[in-house]
Amino acid sequence: MTTFTYTREIKIAWAHCDPAGIVFNPRFFEFFDTNSWGLFEAALGINQHDFAKTYGIVGIALVDARGNFMKPVAFGDTVEVISHVSEFRRSSFDVEHKIINRGEVAVEGRESRVWAVRRKDDPDTITTAPIPAEVVAKFG
Repeated sequence: MTTFTYTREIKIAWAHCDPAGIVFNPRFFEFFDTNSWGLFEAALGINQHDFAKTYGIVGIALVDARGNFMKPVAFGDTVEVISHVSEFRRSSFDVEHKIINRGEVAVEGRESRVWAVRRKDDPDTITTAPIPAEVVAKFG
């Protein structure tokens, strides 16, 4: 498990909600995705647009996502989205997310992602590559 954590606050807008004013569950995956990119920007100290130039990657591609919806989040709520990398492997890693509403965990999420690069022999195809040790080190 890594120690670096990224936290972002979100004020829930009507556009996040279903007609009952409750956050539409797929929106939570959008919140998770945004936090994953923010987590890497903060840990690496560069903008995601510079990932390719600095590390030669296409991105941190999502390959699996899960959520556990325990308490509703509604229009007007202000929530914290807290994210960290729970495990690095050779070319993949897991990111765990918690959404805190009024001091309680409302939603938990987990993503598996890969360090994605263009294949040298076929630049139109994406594959995985080993995650550099210097990247892993920045997450503590």
